[in-house]
Amino acid sequence: MKIALRVDRKGLRRWHMRLAERIAGRDARWIVFQLVENDAGSKAGPVEKLFQIETMLFGLGREGASKTIGVDQLDRFGRRTCGEADLTIDVSGAPLEPSDRVWRVECDGGPLEAGMLAAILGGRAPAIRVVGSNGVIATARPGAENVGLAKAAFEEMLERVVTLIDAALDGRASKVLPELPESAPTPDRAEFGSGALAKMAVARVKQRAVRAAYTTICHAPHWRTGWRRQRAEPSKAGLGGGWSDLPDDGKRFYADPFPIVWRGRLYLFVEEFEHAKGKGIISVVEFGANGPVGAPRPVLERPGHLSYPNVFERDGEMWMIPESGSAGTIDLYRATSFPDRWTHEATLVSGVVGNDATLVEWDGRWWMFATVRDGGGSFSDALHLWSAPDFRGPWTPHAKNPVLIDIASARPAGRMFTLDGKLYRPVQDCRGGYGAALGLARVDKLDDEGFEQTVEEILSPGADWPGRRLHTANAAGDFEFIDGSAFAPRWTALRRPMAAAHRREGRTPFATVQRSAAF
Repeated sequence: MKIALRVDRKGLRRWHMRLAERIAGRDARWIVFQLVENDAGSKAGPVEKLFQIETMLFGLGREGASKTIGVDQLDRFGRRTCGEADLTIDVSGAPLEPSDRVWRVECDGGPLEAGMLAAILGGRAPAIRVVGSNGVIATARPGAENVGLAKAAFEEMLERVVTLIDAALDGRASKVLPELPESAPTPDRAEFGSGALAKMAVARVKQRAVRAAYTTICHAPHWRTGWRRQRAEPSKAGLGGGWSDLPDDGKRFYADPFPIVWRGRLYLFVEEFEHAKGKGIISVVEFGANGPVGAPRPVLERPGHLSYPNVFERDGEMWMIPESGSAGTIDLYRATSFPDRWTHEATLVSGVVGNDATLVEWDGRWWMFATVRDGGGSFSDALHLWSAPDFRGPWTPHAKNPVLIDIASARPAGRMFTLDGKLYRPVQDCRGGYGAALGLARVDKLDDEGFEQTVEEILSPGADWPGRRLHTANAAGDFEFIDGSAFAPRWTALRRPMAAAHRREGRTPFATVQRSAAF
C-alpha cells in the first residue's frame, strides 16, 4: 500500500518522522512525503518563541516531537514524490478536500497543529479528527501530563495523533467521542501572529513561575484521602459534603482509597507515598464505627512505584492488582494472611505501561480496563481493554485497542458498579491536569466488537472542594471514600499556622467534594 504523508515544507517536525516510521514499519506499507507550502504556518512565530523560553527556563528536552527538522532528513524514506498514492494523509494544514483517497487530519474543525496550539494556550482539550469523503474516520481527545507547559503538552498530544492515525489505518479507531455534560468552550480562531497570542504565551510563563514558587515551599503533588458514612439510598447525584480526612504527617500522603469488607470488618487500602523516598507503597488501615483505627501500615512494597490497590474477593480468597506501570507489567497478588501479607500470584499483562487496572465480571466474562502509554504521550488518555474467562487469565487484548482516546473519560477512577441494571465506571477527567475532576460514565457497549460509553456527569472542585483535584471514589460497608489534593508545607514551622487557618475557615485541611453514594 502506497501512502503519501502531506506536510508543510516549512513546518517539518520530528513527529512527522515518527509517524512515517510507524506507518512504514508494518504491513508492507510504502510511505512517501508530499511537501506543500502553507502560508499560515509561518504565523506561529510567537509560539516557537514560547517553546524556546520554556525549554530554557524549565529544562525541557530539545529533541522532542515538536523539534523542527530539515528536508534532508526525509532522505531515508527515498523519493518524495511517487505519482498517485493509494492514500494521502494530510497533516499540513494547507487547503485540501478529503476524498476516497485523501484523509485530512484536523483539530476542532481547523488545521491540526494550529488548532492544537490554540486549544493548549486557551486551556482546552483539543478534539482531533481524521476525516474522509464519508465523514469522520477516527477521533480522539488527547491530553497531557503537564498542562502548564505548552511545549510539553503539544509534544505529548502529537504522540497521541500518531497513535490515532495508526489505529485509523487498521480500522481500530473510535469514530465518536463521549459527549461531556458541560458545554465545551468555543475554539479560538485567532491567528498565531496576533498580539493576543503573544500575551497568552507570556501569561503561561508567569503561571509556571508561580507554580515553581509553590513547589519550593510545599510538597507537590500532595494528596489526601477523605471518608464519610454512606447515604442509605444509592444515587448518581453528588449530594453534599460531610467528609473527614485520613490524617497524615505532611511528610507522606495517602491516595487511591480502596475499601473492602472481610469477615465483617472494613479495611481501607491506600497508596502511601513518602516524599523523601519518591515512590509509593501499599498500606492498610482498619475502619471501626467511628472511622480509622490507628494509622495506615505498609503491607506491600516493591522496587518500583505501587499505587491504586484494586483489592477484591473471589473464591474465598482476597486478591489485589496494584498499579505497577513503572515495571511494565500488570500483576496479580494473593493474600496469604489478610490484610498484611501478599504474594505475587501471576503477571496478567506484560510489556505495557498500564495505569489503574480495573476488573469487572460482565456477561459471563472478565474484563480489564487500563490506560496505556504509547510512545511519549499521556499516561491517561488511551483506554485499553483485555478479556479473560477467569480473573487469573489468560488475558486477551481487545482487537480495537485503544478502544478510546479521551483525556476526559479514559482513565479508571475506582471500582465499576451496577445501578438499575446498567454498568457504570468512575473515570478521571484530566482535561485540567492529572486527576483534576471525576466523571461517571455509563457503559453502553462492551464486547469483542468494541466499546462505547456515555459520560452522565462530571464532579469538579467547588464550594465543598477547597483543593484542586478530585481523583478516585470507592465505597464498601457503611463508608465511602475519596481523595484529592491539599497543601503540605515542606517545613514543620509552616504546618501549624496553615492548619489553624483551615480550621478558622470551618473546613478540613484536605479538599472535599460532592459525590454519589452509588460509587
